[in-house]
Amino acid sequence: MAVPSTQGSKNLNVLDAWNYKGVPADRSSTGGWTSAAMILGVEACERLTTLGIAVNLVTYLRATMHLGNATSANAVTNFLGTSFMLCLFGGFVADTFIGRYRTIAIFATVQATGVTILTISIVIPSLRPPKCAAGSPECIPANGTQLTVLYTALYLTALGTGGLKSSVSGFGSDQFDETDEEERAAMTKFFNWFFFFISIGSLAAVTILVYIQDNLGRQWGYGICACAIGVGLVVMLSGTRRYRFKKLVGSPLTQIAAVFVAAGRKRRLELPSNSSLLFDVDDVTSPGIKTKQKLPRTKQFRFLDKAAIKDPEMSIDSAVVNKWHISTLTDVEEVKLVIRMLPIWATTIMFWTIYAQMTTFSVSQATTMDRHIGKSFLIPAASLTVFFVGSILLTVPVYDRIIVPIAGKLLNNPQGLTPLQRIGVGLVLSIFAMVAAALTEIKRLHVARLHGLINEPTAVVPLSVFWLVPQFFFVGSGEAFTYIGQLAFFLRECPKGMKTMSTGLFLSTLSLGFFFSSILVSTVHKVAKGKRPWLADNLNQGRLYNFYWMLAILSVLNFLVFLVCAKWYVYKDKRLAEEGIELEEAEPSCHA
Repeated sequence: MAVPSTQGSKNLNVLDAWNYKGVPADRSSTGGWTSAAMILGVEACERLTTLGIAVNLVTYLRATMHLGNATSANAVTNFLGTSFMLCLFGGFVADTFIGRYRTIAIFATVQATGVTILTISIVIPSLRPPKCAAGSPECIPANGTQLTVLYTALYLTALGTGGLKSSVSGFGSDQFDETDEEERAAMTKFFNWFFFFISIGSLAAVTILVYIQDNLGRQWGYGICACAIGVGLVVMLSGTRRYRFKKLVGSPLTQIAAVFVAAGRKRRLELPSNSSLLFDVDDVTSPGIKTKQKLPRTKQFRFLDKAAIKDPEMSIDSAVVNKWHISTLTDVEEVKLVIRMLPIWATTIMFWTIYAQMTTFSVSQATTMDRHIGKSFLIPAASLTVFFVGSILLTVPVYDRIIVPIAGKLLNNPQGLTPLQRIGVGLVLSIFAMVAAALTEIKRLHVARLHGLINEPTAVVPLSVFWLVPQFFFVGSGEAFTYIGQLAFFLRECPKGMKTMSTGLFLSTLSLGFFFSSILVSTVHKVAKGKRPWLADNLNQGRLYNFYWMLAILSVLNFLVFLVCAKWYVYKDKRLAEEGIELEEAEPSCHA
Protein backbone atom coordinates (compact mmCIF):
# COMPACT_ATOMS: atom_id res chain seq x y z
CA MET A 1 0.00 0.00 0.00
CA ALA A 2 1.41 3.37 -1.01
CA VAL A 3 2.13 5.86 1.71
CA PRO A 4 0.08 9.01 1.12
CA SER A 5 2.15 12.12 0.58
CA THR A 6 1.54 15.09 2.77
CA GLN A 7 0.54 18.38 1.23
CA GLY A 8 3.50 20.44 0.15
CA SER A 9 5.98 17.53 0.35
CA LYS A 10 8.09 16.66 -2.65
CA ASN A 11 7.32 13.67 -4.80
CA LEU A 12 9.86 10.92 -4.15
CA ASN A 13 9.92 10.05 -7.85
CA VAL A 14 10.57 12.41 -10.75
CA LEU A 15 7.74 12.70 -13.24
CA ASP A 16 8.54 11.54 -16.80
CA ALA A 17 12.00 10.26 -15.82
CA TRP A 18 13.36 6.74 -15.33
CA ASN A 19 16.58 5.26 -14.00
CA TYR A 20 18.87 2.85 -15.84
CA LYS A 21 16.63 -0.10 -14.86
CA GLY A 22 13.59 1.48 -16.48
CA VAL A 23 11.70 2.22 -13.26
CA PRO A 24 10.63 5.72 -12.15
CA ALA A 25 13.69 7.72 -11.09
CA ASP A 26 14.12 8.38 -7.39
CA ARG A 27 14.69 12.06 -6.75
CA SER A 28 17.26 11.55 -3.99
CA SER A 29 19.48 9.00 -5.75
CA THR A 30 19.38 10.13 -9.39
CA GLY A 31 20.04 13.30 -11.35
CA GLY A 32 21.14 16.60 -9.88
CA TRP A 33 24.60 18.12 -9.88
CA THR A 34 26.52 14.86 -9.45
CA SER A 35 25.12 13.51 -12.71
CA ALA A 36 25.38 16.87 -14.47
CA ALA A 37 29.05 17.28 -13.52
CA MET A 38 29.97 14.02 -15.27
CA ILE A 39 28.18 15.21 -18.41
CA LEU A 40 29.94 18.60 -18.26
CA GLY A 41 33.25 16.75 -18.26
CA VAL A 42 32.36 15.03 -21.53
CA GLU A 43 31.55 18.37 -23.16
CA ALA A 44 34.84 19.94 -22.03
CA CYS A 45 36.75 16.96 -23.48
CA GLU A 46 34.77 17.14 -26.74
CA ARG A 47 35.50 20.84 -27.20
CA LEU A 48 39.17 20.33 -26.31
CA THR A 49 39.44 17.51 -28.86
CA THR A 50 37.57 19.15 -31.74
CA LEU A 51 39.23 22.56 -31.47
CA GLY A 52 42.59 20.97 -30.65
CA ILE A 53 42.48 19.42 -34.10
CA ALA A 54 40.67 22.11 -36.10
CA VAL A 55 42.48 25.35 -35.14
CA ASN A 56 45.93 24.04 -36.09
CA LEU A 57 44.93 21.69 -38.90
CA VAL A 58 45.64 24.11 -41.75
CA THR A 59 49.32 24.40 -40.76
CA TYR A 60 49.64 20.58 -40.66
CA LEU A 61 48.07 20.21 -44.10
CA ARG A 62 50.38 22.83 -45.59
CA ALA A 63 53.67 22.10 -43.82
CA THR A 64 53.50 18.30 -43.43
CA MET A 65 51.05 17.02 -46.07
CA HIS A 66 52.25 19.68 -48.58
CA LEU A 67 48.79 20.70 -49.74
CA GLY A 68 48.10 24.13 -51.23
CA ASN A 69 46.55 27.03 -49.33
CA ALA A 70 43.13 26.68 -50.99
CA THR A 71 43.03 22.89 -50.59
CA SER A 72 44.11 23.12 -46.94
CA ALA A 73 41.52 25.80 -46.16
CA ASN A 74 38.75 23.75 -47.76
CA ALA A 75 39.80 20.63 -45.85
CA VAL A 76 39.42 22.52 -42.55
CA THR A 77 36.09 24.15 -43.40
CA ASN A 78 34.68 20.89 -44.77
CA PHE A 79 35.75 19.10 -41.59
CA LEU A 80 34.07 21.69 -39.35
CA GLY A 81 31.02 21.99 -41.60
CA THR A 82 30.52 18.23 -41.56
CA SER A 83 30.88 18.15 -37.77
CA PHE A 84 28.06 20.66 -37.32
CA MET A 85 25.86 19.15 -40.03
CA LEU A 86 26.14 15.72 -38.44
CA CYS A 87 24.70 17.25 -35.25
CA LEU A 88 21.36 17.11 -37.07
CA PHE A 89 21.88 13.42 -37.76
CA GLY A 90 22.91 12.76 -34.17
CA GLY A 91 19.90 14.64 -32.83
CA PHE A 92 17.56 12.68 -35.12
CA VAL A 93 19.04 9.36 -33.99
CA ALA A 94 18.84 10.36 -30.31
CA ASP A 95 15.27 11.68 -30.43
CA THR A 96 13.86 8.89 -32.60
CA PHE A 97 15.77 5.67 -31.93
CA ILE A 98 18.33 5.24 -29.13
CA GLY A 99 18.05 8.20 -26.74
CA ARG A 100 20.66 10.73 -25.66
CA TYR A 101 22.68 8.52 -23.31
CA ARG A 102 23.41 5.83 -25.90
CA THR A 103 24.02 8.49 -28.55
CA ILE A 104 26.69 10.14 -26.40
CA ALA A 105 28.34 6.80 -25.57
CA ILE A 106 28.39 5.54 -29.17
CA PHE A 107 29.53 8.75 -30.84
CA ALA A 108 32.16 9.54 -28.20
CA THR A 109 33.64 6.12 -29.02
CA VAL A 110 33.55 6.98 -32.72
CA GLN A 111 35.29 10.30 -32.05
CA ALA A 112 37.97 8.62 -29.93
CA THR A 113 38.54 6.11 -32.76
CA GLY A 114 38.95 8.90 -35.32
CA VAL A 115 41.44 10.84 -33.20
CA THR A 116 43.40 7.63 -32.49
CA ILE A 117 43.70 6.91 -36.23
CA LEU A 118 44.81 10.52 -36.76
CA THR A 119 47.51 10.13 -34.10
CA ILE A 120 48.71 6.86 -35.65
CA SER A 121 48.89 8.48 -39.09
CA ILE A 122 51.29 11.06 -37.67
CA VAL A 123 53.48 8.49 -35.91
CA ILE A 124 53.91 6.14 -38.90
CA PRO A 125 56.30 7.76 -41.45
CA SER A 126 54.80 5.97 -44.47
CA LEU A 127 51.50 7.76 -43.84
CA ARG A 128 53.14 11.16 -44.43
CA PRO A 129 54.95 12.49 -47.52
CA PRO A 130 58.73 12.99 -47.26
CA LYS A 131 60.02 16.29 -45.97
CA CYS A 132 60.84 19.02 -48.49
CA ALA A 133 64.38 18.91 -49.84
CA ALA A 134 66.55 21.79 -48.67
CA GLY A 135 66.41 24.67 -51.14
CA SER A 136 63.78 22.97 -53.31
CA PRO A 137 60.81 25.15 -54.30
CA GLU A 138 58.60 22.10 -54.83
CA CYS A 139 57.56 19.51 -52.23
CA ILE A 140 56.04 16.09 -52.81
CA PRO A 141 52.35 16.27 -51.78
CA ALA A 142 50.56 13.50 -49.91
CA ASN A 143 49.51 10.56 -52.09
CA GLY A 144 46.10 8.94 -52.31
CA THR A 145 46.69 6.38 -49.56
CA GLN A 146 48.02 8.98 -47.13
CA LEU A 147 45.07 11.31 -47.80
CA THR A 148 42.60 8.43 -47.46
CA VAL A 149 43.88 7.60 -43.98
CA LEU A 150 43.91 11.30 -43.02
CA TYR A 151 40.38 12.00 -44.22
CA THR A 152 39.06 8.76 -42.71
CA ALA A 153 40.41 9.89 -39.34
CA LEU A 154 39.03 13.43 -39.72
CA TYR A 155 35.54 12.41 -40.79
CA LEU A 156 35.25 9.71 -38.14
CA THR A 157 36.13 12.47 -35.69
CA ALA A 158 33.52 14.73 -37.32
CA LEU A 159 30.88 11.99 -37.07
CA GLY A 160 31.66 11.49 -33.39
CA THR A 161 31.64 15.23 -32.74
CA GLY A 162 28.26 15.69 -34.41
CA GLY A 163 26.56 12.87 -32.53
CA LEU A 164 28.10 13.83 -29.19
CA LYS A 165 27.43 17.56 -29.50
CA SER A 166 23.79 16.99 -30.45
CA SER A 167 22.89 15.31 -27.15
CA VAL A 168 25.20 16.53 -24.38
CA SER A 169 23.33 19.68 -23.38
CA GLY A 170 19.94 17.99 -23.63
CA PHE A 171 21.04 15.00 -21.55
CA GLY A 172 22.49 17.37 -18.96
CA SER A 173 19.19 19.25 -18.68
CA ASP A 174 17.38 15.91 -18.29
CA GLN A 175 19.09 15.54 -14.91
CA PHE A 176 16.95 18.35 -13.47
CA ASP A 177 13.20 18.26 -12.89
CA GLU A 178 11.54 21.27 -14.52
CA THR A 179 8.45 20.87 -12.32
CA ASP A 180 10.51 21.42 -9.16
CA GLU A 181 11.36 25.05 -8.42
CA GLU A 182 14.78 24.32 -6.88
CA GLU A 183 15.85 21.98 -9.66
CA ARG A 184 14.58 24.38 -12.34
CA ALA A 185 16.82 27.08 -10.86
CA ALA A 186 19.71 24.61 -10.80
CA MET A 187 19.10 23.88 -14.49
CA THR A 188 19.69 27.54 -15.33
CA LYS A 189 23.00 27.38 -13.47
CA PHE A 190 23.82 24.19 -15.36
CA PHE A 191 23.58 26.06 -18.66
CA ASN A 192 25.94 28.74 -17.32
CA TRP A 193 28.43 26.07 -16.27
CA PHE A 194 27.95 24.37 -19.64
CA PHE A 195 29.15 27.47 -21.49
CA PHE A 196 31.93 27.88 -18.93
CA PHE A 197 33.24 24.38 -19.65
CA ILE A 198 33.01 25.06 -23.39
CA SER A 199 35.20 28.13 -22.88
CA ILE A 200 37.66 26.18 -20.71
CA GLY A 201 37.97 23.49 -23.38
CA SER A 202 38.40 26.12 -26.09
CA LEU A 203 41.07 28.02 -24.16
CA ALA A 204 43.03 24.86 -23.43
CA ALA A 205 42.83 23.82 -27.09
CA VAL A 206 44.06 27.10 -28.62
CA THR A 207 46.82 27.64 -26.06
CA ILE A 208 48.18 24.50 -24.38
CA LEU A 209 47.38 21.94 -27.10
CA VAL A 210 48.53 24.14 -29.97
CA TYR A 211 51.78 24.88 -28.14
CA ILE A 212 52.36 21.15 -27.56
CA GLN A 213 51.66 20.36 -31.22
CA ASP A 214 54.10 23.00 -32.49
CA ASN A 215 56.89 22.44 -29.97
CA LEU A 216 56.71 18.83 -28.73
CA GLY A 217 55.10 17.21 -31.75
CA ARG A 218 51.62 16.69 -33.13
CA GLN A 219 51.59 13.07 -32.05
CA TRP A 220 51.63 14.30 -28.44
CA GLY A 221 48.95 16.93 -29.06
CA TYR A 222 46.59 14.56 -30.87
CA GLY A 223 47.40 11.76 -28.43
CA ILE A 224 46.26 14.01 -25.59
CA CYS A 225 43.02 14.64 -27.53
CA ALA A 226 42.42 10.89 -27.90
CA CYS A 227 43.09 10.31 -24.20
CA ALA A 228 40.87 13.26 -23.22
CA ILE A 229 37.80 12.03 -25.06
CA GLY A 230 38.47 8.50 -23.76
CA VAL A 231 38.63 9.75 -20.17
CA GLY A 232 35.49 11.83 -20.71
CA LEU A 233 33.66 8.75 -22.00
CA VAL A 234 34.75 6.63 -19.00
CA VAL A 235 33.67 9.35 -16.57
CA MET A 236 30.29 9.66 -18.29
CA LEU A 237 29.68 5.91 -18.27
CA SER A 238 30.65 5.68 -14.59
CA GLY A 239 27.57 7.74 -13.72
CA THR A 240 25.09 5.41 -15.43
CA ARG A 241 23.40 4.37 -12.18
CA ARG A 242 22.76 8.01 -11.23
CA TYR A 243 21.34 9.31 -14.51
CA ARG A 244 17.74 10.15 -15.25
CA PHE A 245 16.46 9.03 -18.63
CA LYS A 246 13.55 10.42 -20.65
CA LYS A 247 11.33 8.62 -23.13
CA LEU A 248 11.92 9.17 -26.83
CA VAL A 249 9.84 12.08 -28.12
CA GLY A 250 10.57 11.77 -31.82
CA SER A 251 12.29 14.24 -34.12
CA PRO A 252 10.60 17.52 -35.16
CA LEU A 253 11.88 16.78 -38.67
CA THR A 254 9.33 13.96 -38.76
CA GLN A 255 6.50 16.39 -37.96
CA ILE A 256 7.62 18.75 -40.74
CA ALA A 257 7.86 15.90 -43.24
CA ALA A 258 4.46 14.53 -42.16
CA VAL A 259 2.74 17.89 -42.73
CA PHE A 260 4.16 18.22 -46.24
CA VAL A 261 3.31 14.60 -47.10
CA ALA A 262 -0.26 14.92 -45.79
CA ALA A 263 -0.72 18.23 -47.66
CA GLY A 264 0.65 16.62 -50.82
CA ARG A 265 -1.78 13.71 -50.56
CA LYS A 266 -4.72 16.15 -50.40
CA ARG A 267 -3.45 18.73 -52.88
CA ARG A 268 -6.51 18.24 -55.12
CA LEU A 269 -9.04 18.68 -52.31
CA GLU A 270 -10.82 21.96 -51.74
CA LEU A 271 -9.65 23.80 -48.62
CA PRO A 272 -12.51 24.78 -46.24
CA SER A 273 -12.59 28.45 -45.27
CA ASN A 274 -14.01 27.56 -41.86
CA SER A 275 -11.20 26.50 -39.52
CA SER A 276 -13.58 24.46 -37.37
CA LEU A 277 -13.89 21.99 -40.24
CA LEU A 278 -10.18 21.20 -40.03
CA PHE A 279 -8.63 18.61 -37.73
CA ASP A 280 -7.02 20.20 -34.65
CA VAL A 281 -5.86 19.45 -31.13
CA ASP A 282 -9.47 19.76 -29.88
CA ASP A 283 -10.26 16.60 -31.84
CA VAL A 284 -7.55 14.60 -30.06
CA THR A 285 -9.39 12.87 -27.24
CA SER A 286 -6.95 10.08 -26.39
CA PRO A 287 -6.66 9.81 -22.58
CA GLY A 288 -3.27 10.43 -21.02
CA ILE A 289 -1.98 12.42 -23.98
CA LYS A 290 -1.05 16.02 -23.27
CA THR A 291 -2.24 18.22 -26.10
CA LYS A 292 -0.28 21.15 -27.48
CA GLN A 293 -1.22 24.78 -27.09
CA LYS A 294 -3.69 25.54 -29.85
CA LEU A 295 -2.44 28.01 -32.43
CA PRO A 296 -4.68 30.22 -34.60
CA ARG A 297 -4.91 29.69 -38.33
CA THR A 298 -2.85 32.12 -40.42
CA LYS A 299 -3.16 33.19 -44.05
CA GLN A 300 0.41 32.46 -45.14
CA PHE A 301 1.34 29.14 -46.78
CA ARG A 302 -2.32 28.13 -46.98
CA PHE A 303 -1.49 25.08 -49.13
CA LEU A 304 -0.15 23.38 -45.99
CA ASP A 305 -3.58 23.71 -44.34
CA LYS A 306 -4.76 20.86 -46.58
CA ALA A 307 -2.82 18.50 -44.31
CA ALA A 308 -5.56 19.10 -41.68
CA ILE A 309 -8.55 18.35 -43.95
CA LYS A 310 -10.64 15.63 -42.32
CA ASP A 311 -11.15 12.46 -44.30
CA PRO A 312 -14.79 11.35 -43.85
CA GLU A 313 -13.78 7.72 -44.43
CA MET A 314 -11.16 7.77 -41.65
CA SER A 315 -12.00 7.62 -37.96
CA ILE A 316 -10.42 10.17 -35.63
CA ASP A 317 -8.57 7.47 -33.71
CA SER A 318 -6.87 6.15 -36.83
CA ALA A 319 -6.15 9.70 -37.93
CA VAL A 320 -4.25 10.32 -34.73
CA VAL A 321 -2.19 7.19 -35.32
CA ASN A 322 -1.44 7.83 -39.00
CA LYS A 323 0.20 11.27 -39.00
CA TRP A 324 1.26 10.82 -42.64
CA HIS A 325 -2.39 11.12 -43.71
CA ILE A 326 -3.61 13.95 -41.48
CA SER A 327 -2.04 16.57 -39.21
CA THR A 328 -3.64 18.86 -36.68
CA LEU A 329 -3.99 22.49 -37.70
CA THR A 330 -1.69 23.34 -34.80
CA ASP A 331 0.98 21.01 -36.21
CA VAL A 332 0.58 22.83 -39.53
CA GLU A 333 0.91 26.23 -37.87
CA GLU A 334 4.05 25.08 -36.04
CA VAL A 335 5.59 24.15 -39.37
CA LYS A 336 4.62 27.58 -40.69
CA LEU A 337 6.44 29.18 -37.75
CA VAL A 338 9.60 27.35 -38.80
CA ILE A 339 9.16 28.38 -42.44
CA ARG A 340 8.81 32.05 -41.44
CA MET A 341 12.19 31.85 -39.70
CA LEU A 342 14.00 30.57 -42.79
CA PRO A 343 14.82 34.01 -44.32
CA ILE A 344 16.47 35.09 -41.05
CA TRP A 345 18.15 31.69 -40.84
CA ALA A 346 19.56 32.07 -44.37
CA THR A 347 20.98 35.55 -43.78
CA THR A 348 22.97 34.42 -40.73
CA ILE A 349 24.95 31.84 -42.72
CA MET A 350 27.29 34.49 -44.11
CA PHE A 351 28.61 35.36 -40.64
CA TRP A 352 29.95 31.84 -40.18
CA THR A 353 31.59 32.01 -43.60
CA ILE A 354 33.54 35.01 -42.28
CA TYR A 355 34.24 33.09 -39.08
CA ALA A 356 35.72 30.25 -41.11
CA GLN A 357 38.48 32.51 -42.45
CA MET A 358 39.84 32.93 -38.92
CA THR A 359 40.73 29.23 -38.75
CA THR A 360 42.16 29.07 -42.27
CA PHE A 361 43.67 32.03 -44.15
CA SER A 362 44.17 34.16 -41.04
CA VAL A 363 46.25 31.34 -39.54
CA SER A 364 48.17 31.09 -42.83
CA GLN A 365 48.87 34.83 -42.63
CA ALA A 366 50.13 34.41 -39.07
CA THR A 367 52.66 31.75 -40.12
CA THR A 368 54.42 34.30 -42.36
CA MET A 369 54.64 37.10 -39.77
CA ASP A 370 56.84 37.87 -36.76
CA ARG A 371 55.30 35.90 -33.88
CA HIS A 372 57.92 36.57 -31.23
CA ILE A 373 57.23 37.96 -27.78
CA GLY A 374 60.58 39.15 -26.53
CA LYS A 375 63.58 37.32 -27.96
CA SER A 376 62.78 33.69 -27.21
CA PHE A 377 59.04 32.97 -26.98
CA LEU A 378 57.36 32.18 -30.31
CA ILE A 379 53.56 32.34 -30.43
CA PRO A 380 52.04 29.37 -32.31
CA ALA A 381 50.19 30.71 -35.35
CA ALA A 382 46.96 28.91 -34.45
CA SER A 383 47.03 30.37 -30.93
CA LEU A 384 45.92 33.72 -32.36
CA THR A 385 42.42 32.29 -32.10
CA VAL A 386 42.71 32.95 -28.38
CA PHE A 387 41.67 36.51 -29.28
CA PHE A 388 38.29 34.98 -30.20
CA VAL A 389 37.76 33.86 -26.66
CA GLY A 390 39.21 37.06 -25.25
CA SER A 391 36.95 39.30 -27.31
CA ILE A 392 33.90 37.20 -26.37
CA LEU A 393 34.80 37.37 -22.68
CA LEU A 394 35.17 41.14 -23.04
CA THR A 395 32.08 41.74 -25.18
CA VAL A 396 29.61 39.81 -23.01
CA PRO A 397 30.14 41.83 -19.78
CA VAL A 398 30.36 45.10 -21.75
CA TYR A 399 27.01 44.26 -23.32
CA ASP A 400 25.42 43.31 -19.99
CA ARG A 401 26.82 46.25 -17.98
CA ILE A 402 26.86 49.09 -20.52
CA ILE A 403 24.91 48.37 -23.70
CA VAL A 404 21.83 46.82 -22.06
CA PRO A 405 21.09 49.81 -19.75
CA ILE A 406 21.66 52.34 -22.56
CA ALA A 407 19.74 50.40 -25.21
CA GLY A 408 17.00 49.64 -22.68
CA LYS A 409 16.33 53.34 -22.20
CA LEU A 410 16.66 54.30 -25.87
CA LEU A 411 14.64 51.38 -27.25
CA ASN A 412 12.29 50.92 -24.28
CA ASN A 413 13.37 47.28 -24.00
CA PRO A 414 14.59 46.06 -20.57
CA GLN A 415 16.61 43.31 -22.27
CA GLY A 416 18.57 45.83 -24.33
CA LEU A 417 18.60 44.60 -27.91
CA THR A 418 16.13 42.17 -29.41
CA PRO A 419 17.52 38.90 -30.85
CA LEU A 420 17.33 40.25 -34.40
CA GLN A 421 19.10 43.47 -33.38
CA ARG A 422 21.89 41.44 -31.77
CA ILE A 423 22.29 39.41 -34.94
CA GLY A 424 22.41 42.64 -36.95
CA VAL A 425 25.23 44.01 -34.78
CA GLY A 426 27.16 40.78 -35.25
CA LEU A 427 26.77 40.97 -39.03
CA VAL A 428 28.08 44.57 -39.04
CA LEU A 429 31.10 43.56 -36.96
CA SER A 430 31.87 40.76 -39.45
CA ILE A 431 32.00 43.39 -42.21
CA PHE A 432 34.51 45.40 -40.17
CA ALA A 433 36.53 42.21 -39.68
CA MET A 434 36.92 41.64 -43.41
CA VAL A 435 37.84 45.28 -44.02
CA ALA A 436 40.49 45.02 -41.30
CA ALA A 437 41.73 41.71 -42.74
CA ALA A 438 42.08 43.18 -46.24
CA LEU A 439 43.95 46.26 -45.01
CA THR A 440 46.28 44.14 -42.87
CA GLU A 441 47.08 41.86 -45.81
CA ILE A 442 47.88 44.89 -47.99
CA LYS A 443 50.22 46.10 -45.24
CA ARG A 444 51.85 42.65 -44.95
CA LEU A 445 52.48 42.42 -48.70
CA HIS A 446 53.92 45.95 -48.72
CA VAL A 447 56.44 45.01 -46.03
CA ALA A 448 57.28 41.77 -47.87
CA ARG A 449 58.05 43.73 -51.06
CA LEU A 450 60.20 46.26 -49.21
CA HIS A 451 62.36 43.43 -47.86
CA GLY A 452 62.48 41.41 -51.09
CA LEU A 453 60.56 38.44 -49.69
CA ILE A 454 58.01 38.00 -52.48
CA ASN A 455 59.62 34.79 -53.77
CA GLU A 456 60.44 33.35 -50.35
CA PRO A 457 57.32 31.64 -48.96
CA THR A 458 59.01 30.36 -45.80
CA ALA A 459 60.68 33.65 -44.87
CA VAL A 460 59.35 35.64 -41.92
CA VAL A 461 57.91 39.00 -42.92
CA PRO A 462 59.18 41.58 -40.39
CA LEU A 463 55.69 42.65 -39.35
CA SER A 464 54.24 41.85 -35.95
CA VAL A 465 51.55 39.18 -35.92
CA PHE A 466 49.52 41.44 -33.64
CA TRP A 467 48.46 43.36 -36.76
CA LEU A 468 45.99 40.47 -37.17
CA VAL A 469 44.35 41.08 -33.80
CA PRO A 470 41.65 43.50 -35.11
CA GLN A 471 40.16 40.94 -37.49
CA PHE A 472 40.10 38.29 -34.75
CA PHE A 473 38.63 40.81 -32.31
CA PHE A 474 35.85 41.93 -34.65
CA VAL A 475 34.85 38.36 -35.51
CA GLY A 476 35.00 37.32 -31.84
CA SER A 477 32.86 40.26 -30.74
CA GLY A 478 30.53 39.59 -33.65
CA GLU A 479 30.24 35.99 -32.54
CA ALA A 480 29.19 37.12 -29.05
CA PHE A 481 26.31 39.08 -30.59
CA THR A 482 25.38 36.69 -33.40
CA TYR A 483 25.75 33.45 -31.45
CA ILE A 484 23.59 34.55 -28.52
CA GLY A 485 21.20 36.42 -30.82
CA GLN A 486 20.66 33.30 -32.93
CA LEU A 487 20.16 31.11 -29.89
CA ALA A 488 17.62 33.51 -28.42
CA PHE A 489 15.81 33.93 -31.73
CA PHE A 490 15.52 30.25 -32.63
CA LEU A 491 14.65 29.19 -29.07
CA ARG A 492 12.08 31.97 -28.69
CA GLU A 493 10.46 31.50 -32.08
CA CYS A 494 10.51 27.72 -32.46
CA PRO A 495 7.26 26.05 -31.39
CA LYS A 496 7.37 24.64 -27.86
CA GLY A 497 6.67 21.16 -29.18
CA MET A 498 9.68 21.38 -31.53
CA LYS A 499 12.29 22.33 -28.94
CA THR A 500 15.18 20.49 -30.58
CA MET A 501 14.51 22.27 -33.87
CA SER A 502 16.12 25.39 -32.39
CA THR A 503 19.36 23.42 -32.05
CA GLY A 504 19.09 22.15 -35.61
CA LEU A 505 18.45 25.55 -37.14
CA PHE A 506 21.34 27.13 -35.25
CA LEU A 507 23.91 24.41 -35.96
CA SER A 508 22.93 24.22 -39.63
CA THR A 509 23.89 27.89 -40.11
CA LEU A 510 27.39 27.12 -38.80
CA SER A 511 27.66 24.08 -41.04
CA LEU A 512 26.45 25.83 -44.18
CA GLY A 513 28.69 28.81 -43.42
CA PHE A 514 31.75 26.55 -43.48
CA PHE A 515 30.56 24.76 -46.62
CA PHE A 516 29.86 28.08 -48.36
CA SER A 517 33.41 29.13 -47.52
CA SER A 518 34.68 25.97 -49.25
CA ILE A 519 32.58 26.75 -52.33
CA LEU A 520 33.86 30.34 -52.49
CA VAL A 521 37.48 29.28 -52.05
CA SER A 522 37.19 26.58 -54.76
CA THR A 523 35.49 28.99 -57.16
CA VAL A 524 37.96 31.83 -56.59
CA HIS A 525 40.90 29.45 -56.85
CA LYS A 526 39.70 28.30 -60.29
CA VAL A 527 38.60 31.68 -61.63
CA ALA A 528 41.14 34.16 -60.19
CA LYS A 529 44.26 32.57 -61.63
CA GLY A 530 47.07 34.16 -63.60
CA LYS A 531 50.49 35.46 -62.64
CA ARG A 532 49.14 36.76 -59.33
CA PRO A 533 46.26 34.52 -58.23
CA TRP A 534 44.12 35.61 -55.31
CA LEU A 535 44.78 32.44 -53.33
CA ALA A 536 48.37 31.51 -54.11
CA ASP A 537 50.23 28.78 -52.26
CA ASN A 538 52.87 31.43 -51.61
CA LEU A 539 50.83 34.15 -49.89
CA ASN A 540 53.50 36.73 -50.78
CA GLN A 541 52.72 36.20 -54.46
CA GLY A 542 48.96 36.19 -54.06
CA ARG A 543 46.21 38.75 -53.61
CA LEU A 544 44.42 37.43 -50.55
CA TYR A 545 43.22 40.95 -49.83
CA ASN A 546 40.93 40.76 -52.89
CA PHE A 547 39.31 37.66 -51.41
CA TYR A 548 38.73 39.56 -48.18
CA TRP A 549 37.28 42.54 -50.08
CA MET A 550 34.92 40.15 -51.89
CA LEU A 551 33.76 38.71 -48.56
CA ALA A 552 33.23 42.24 -47.22
CA ILE A 553 31.05 43.12 -50.23
CA LEU A 554 29.05 39.90 -49.94
CA SER A 555 28.58 40.61 -46.23
CA VAL A 556 27.25 44.09 -46.95
CA LEU A 557 24.75 42.70 -49.48
CA ASN A 558 23.77 39.95 -47.03
CA PHE A 559 23.24 42.55 -44.29
CA LEU A 560 20.92 44.56 -46.51
CA VAL A 561 18.86 41.44 -47.21
CA PHE A 562 18.83 40.72 -43.48
CA LEU A 563 17.42 44.19 -42.77
CA VAL A 564 14.56 43.55 -45.19
CA CYS A 565 13.84 40.13 -43.67
CA ALA A 566 14.03 41.48 -40.11
CA LYS A 567 11.61 44.30 -40.94
CA TRP A 568 9.18 41.78 -42.47
CA TYR A 569 9.40 39.34 -39.55
CA VAL A 570 6.83 39.48 -36.74
CA TYR A 571 7.79 37.83 -33.45
CA LYS A 572 5.66 34.87 -32.44
CA ASP A 573 4.44 36.34 -29.15
CA LYS A 574 3.35 39.54 -30.89
CA ARG A 575 1.59 37.58 -33.62
CA LEU A 576 -0.32 35.51 -31.04
CA ALA A 577 -1.07 38.56 -28.88
CA GLU A 578 -2.83 40.11 -31.87
CA GLU A 579 -5.08 37.03 -31.87
CA GLY A 580 -5.71 37.38 -28.13
CA ILE A 581 -3.64 34.30 -27.21
CA GLU A 582 -1.11 34.28 -24.38
CA LEU A 583 2.04 32.33 -25.24
CA GLU A 584 2.89 29.47 -22.90
CA GLU A 585 6.33 29.74 -21.31
CA ALA A 586 8.99 27.95 -23.31
CA GLU A 587 11.31 25.45 -21.73
CA PRO A 588 14.92 26.48 -21.26
CA SER A 589 17.46 25.08 -23.64
CA CYS A 590 21.13 25.23 -24.44
CA HIS A 591 23.25 24.73 -27.51
CA ALA A 592 26.90 24.56 -28.37
